[in-house]
Amino acid sequence: MTVPTGRRERKKAATRQKIAETALRLFLERGYEAVGIRDVAAEADVAVTTLFSHFAAKEALVFEQDENFEQRLTRAVTDRAPDEPLVPALHREILALVRHCTADEAAPLWRMIDASPALREYEESMRLRHAEAVAGVIAADPGLAQSATACRAIARFAIDAFSLARDAADPEAAVDEIFRMIEAAWKAA
Repeated sequence: MTVPTGRRERKKAATRQKIAETALRLFLERGYEAVGIRDVAAEADVAVTTLFSHFAAKEALVFEQDENFEQRLTRAVTDRAPDEPLVPALHREILALVRHCTADEAAPLWRMIDASPALREYEESMRLRHAEAVAGVIAADPGLAQSATACRAIARFAIDAFSLARDAADPEAAVDEIFRMIEAAWKAA
């Protein structure tokens, strides 16, 4: 995420962060389904319209770091060294993201997400959007002469690796196993 520079941008970012932190605390304390938007707005001391100016939906409050996730993955493609192959760069970033989400302190959040059909559906839609963003930067890289289909497939595989590994008994081993298959698919393309 970019750091806001002006006073107004800093205030907006602070309000957004306060709303997200309040929502997450309430969701974890009371349960996602038991907390309404009005509850979050009241607890964060903002108007409901202010909440919706920062978050499009209740589910978005849980995935406040969504933009950061996507940026990290697109930067794994665009910021890699000129001689670094694509798949190892994606592997490294997905592994770091999986380590973060499988840390003990993240467990309550993921249990909440797994328990809510609405949150699981929202997460799936996010993964599709992230995959399209990653596919776009792969396709735009002149050093990666692949078809649009190959770029989209590899991006989807990488994004799905995150989800599959998160649920595995040994998440890191799962990431490694999945990326061996992704590497083979990329070479075959």
